[in-house]
Amino acid sequence: MTGNVPFVAPLPKGFFRRDAVTVARDLVGAAIYVRGVSGRIVETEAYRQDDAASHSFRGPTRRNAAMFGPAGCAYVYRSYGLHLCLNVVCAAGEAVLLRALEPLTGQDIMTQRRSQMPLRQLCAGPGRLSQALGITPGDNFRPFDRTDFFLSGADHTPDIVQGPRIGISRATELDWRFGQAESPYLSRPF
Repeated sequence: MTGNVPFVAPLPKGFFRRDAVTVARDLVGAAIYVRGVSGRIVETEAYRQDDAASHSFRGPTRRNAAMFGPAGCAYVYRSYGLHLCLNVVCAAGEAVLLRALEPLTGQDIMTQRRSQMPLRQLCAGPGRLSQALGITPGDNFRPFDRTDFFLSGADHTPDIVQGPRIGISRATELDWRFGQAESPYLSRPF
């Protein structure tokens, strides 16, 4: 791991205007920057409107409105009333859940937010990731094109593994979870 920020160019809007499965795969290895902290994305999950496990499956609601908003914005929701989860909106009704990061910069801030957890576990899981990044409900609909809130492309193409999504009871047969092979920062092994 490095303390230097290896990425500089934000991803263009067109990157997000694709189906969630493609974007989920392509985000592995990319970096996210949020208000002074950053991490390399090592695990994602795709959710589409025709997917029974997706919040958008039954159409737009107040809760999932961001999923039908502009491509390249954040969809933030509370899981089980406890943990915030950060998603990237793709095509209408589609989003990519960010499941795990390798911390890059601001590890001291992340560690304070996560109650002194070991580095490997700081961002291993959607709730931990959001807490470490300092995500709030106010980030819902926020575009990923701000100087303090953006995604940038990978500096190399990692080996990617694919498997079933985690923590869902519907559409469990879809292998729409993607991860960086052998990363110690994954939320769970593949």
